[in-house]
Amino acid sequence: MRQPVHCPAASRTGYNVAPAFLENAAPVNPVVVIPARLAATRFPGKPLMDLLGEPLIVRVWRRAAAADIGPVVVACGDPEIAAAVESAGGRAVMTDPDHASGSDRVCEAVRRIDPEERHDVVVNVQGDLPTVDPGVIAAALTPFADPAVDISTLAVEIADDRERIDPNVVKAVIAFHEDERTGRALYFSRATVPPAGPHYHHLGLYGFRRGALDRFVALPPGRLEIAERLEQLRALEAGMRIDVTLVDTVPIGVDTPADLDRARALLAAGSF
Repeated sequence: MRQPVHCPAASRTGYNVAPAFLENAAPVNPVVVIPARLAATRFPGKPLMDLLGEPLIVRVWRRAAAADIGPVVVACGDPEIAAAVESAGGRAVMTDPDHASGSDRVCEAVRRIDPEERHDVVVNVQGDLPTVDPGVIAAALTPFADPAVDISTLAVEIADDRERIDPNVVKAVIAFHEDERTGRALYFSRATVPPAGPHYHHLGLYGFRRGALDRFVALPPGRLEIAERLEQLRALEAGMRIDVTLVDTVPIGVDTPADLDRARALLAAGSF
């Protein structure tokens, strides 16, 4: 079984939460962390693959910096990634190369760069999204206007019926608020749920209140998480609140060499 990542807030409070002033306010000092490692199962070496003259991870770092919501740090599992980011002018921090998930890596990175807990919200941007709209990253902060929200994430309404039944497209079940652009996540699934009505494609980009991140990575995997192979279900099973913001675009995730070729073509055409 995976070992929980130790974060300082857990040992100080005894319940894996940050100080109350961080938990009960809208974010005032977010930080963006991009986890990256070379030993990806499906596409080894992916972060350093060339994307129009720059490593993929540098492209993602530039997108995150353009969101302009706070400092951006790449949490690295390998010194080669750190060197690439730093040579482009970015900030990198080394983390344990054997972390089980990006969330674990992000938690360690934040602990290293901010032991005083000045950053009250952590935005976790996947390191394989070179076309992500900076505005989409910024949208992850919207739900934190509600002090009851622990974690935020994003979704896009599905327009292609094929995606409704595609198990590779994770669906978010959302109870929308009055604005109909934000809502509380009730469930996430690879299946077609609910059976009727609009469906929403979940984007794997998260915001965490500082204490919520500490608590999340300390939790053991849940039964639903294991069954669906969806890490975010661990938080729901533990009673944590996840709110979702609807956005209008789905960034390309580079999981295969074919995805990388597609990203190269779109960037070369100026589509992003």
